[in-house]
Amino acid sequence: MTDAQPARGVFATDRSGAVGGATDPLDIADQVLHLVRAKAADAEAEVEVRHGEEALTRFASGFIHQNVAEETRRVLLRVALDGRSAGSSMDGFDAGGLARLVDDVLEVARHRPEDPDWPGLAEAAPAAGVEHWDDATASAPPDERARRVREFVDAALGLETAGSCLTAGTRVAFANSAGQRLVGRATVAGLSGIARTATSDGSSRDASVGLQALDGGVLGRRAAARARESADAIDLEPGRYEVVLEPQCVANMLEFLFLHGFNGRAVQEGRSFARLGEAQFDRSITLLDDATDTGQVGVAFDAEGTPKRRLEVVRAGVTTAILHTRRTARKAGTESTGHATEESGQRGAVPANVVLAAGDRPTSALVAQVERGLLVTDFWYTRILDPRTLVVTGLTRNGVWLVEGGRVARPVRNLRFTQSFIEALAPGAVRGVGSERTLILDGLEAASLVPALHLASWNFTGGARG
Repeated sequence: MTDAQPARGVFATDRSGAVGGATDPLDIADQVLHLVRAKAADAEAEVEVRHGEEALTRFASGFIHQNVAEETRRVLLRVALDGRSAGSSMDGFDAGGLARLVDDVLEVARHRPEDPDWPGLAEAAPAAGVEHWDDATASAPPDERARRVREFVDAALGLETAGSCLTAGTRVAFANSAGQRLVGRATVAGLSGIARTATSDGSSRDASVGLQALDGGVLGRRAAARARESADAIDLEPGRYEVVLEPQCVANMLEFLFLHGFNGRAVQEGRSFARLGEAQFDRSITLLDDATDTGQVGVAFDAEGTPKRRLEVVRAGVTTAILHTRRTARKAGTESTGHATEESGQRGAVPANVVLAAGDRPTSALVAQVERGLLVTDFWYTRILDPRTLVVTGLTRNGVWLVEGGRVARPVRNLRFTQSFIEALAPGAVRGVGSERTLILDGLEAASLVPALHLASWNFTGGARG
């Protein structure tokens, strides 16, 4: 046997330290499992391996000032040994590092107390045959990102601009000692920027599986128009107003709903608002987590090897499902919904593919329905105050306008709000759902596909300074 043909399961490295001279994620996962079996034959083990490239081009003051690319090589290992469990992760595929990872995880497991909630391993099962992948995006050169930045800057017609354009492609493999073996791959591209006058900012963003879907000129014109239209804003008295919330605001709201409400761990710890079978939301709200949606991103299985599926969480206002990892599902006497991540031990189930069903009216038609209220572009600095009622405080930014008689009347300075997101979406509180949806990224492997919302009441408590 030559060095170029190592036996399966035997660690051999190339000059870069890669196991077996290869970077195929499933090969790496299989070899890590082999090493676990060699050191602890009775251990249950699961391995997730990620290999890809992330690239980012940043711009400010109309010029690109940073272009970076990083190859990602990440291995996540969990084991259960004699009723004791442990897990850890590392960056890189070098044989020495992987051997140390296995040794360390097994050593920690041996010294842990028994884990009565260890859920066991995912059984062998296929994942959905969906692939959110684009070859051109996975190999996109810096020039392609720079071209979209130039389109954005040129479209702003002299306004100060800043933002970023990203591309990423990742291959993922999962294997466990129970025989589950899955592979997937995903790409994502995003362009986000602001345009600025002397007194105002305007923002615009878009994302997709493919970079070719992003039009820097369209986004730059939109950001510049919002900046100019929000210049010389006025103060507005605090109080309750009708609002039209654009997609970034809606995505922010849904993040809180999922992490603090539709989260199996939050339910089991008694800090969730979610009540299965109850009409907690307006009938116009149908909310899903759906990795199979063609407008979404990511792979079709989670970090525990559970295949993802289309999951209706709210159907016509009625709460119909809770998100689970294998651990919280075991406690609840149900099955995992495929929402485990590397951080699930602390956070519980985390959504990756949030989808809010679209309505039948464009955003302009939602604004036309407002008698007196506000059109809001972005939220930021949002913080939870009470998870049981989902009261959140935060600020507006990048464009707020007073709407009177269905027409945008004048720009308004940024406002602070303190609002129960459950109350804002309650039965009778949603006056319209937009027909146009935007993909809002949350990192590189999670996103929300959401429209604008017209809500009957939103509680603004003061200006941005207090």
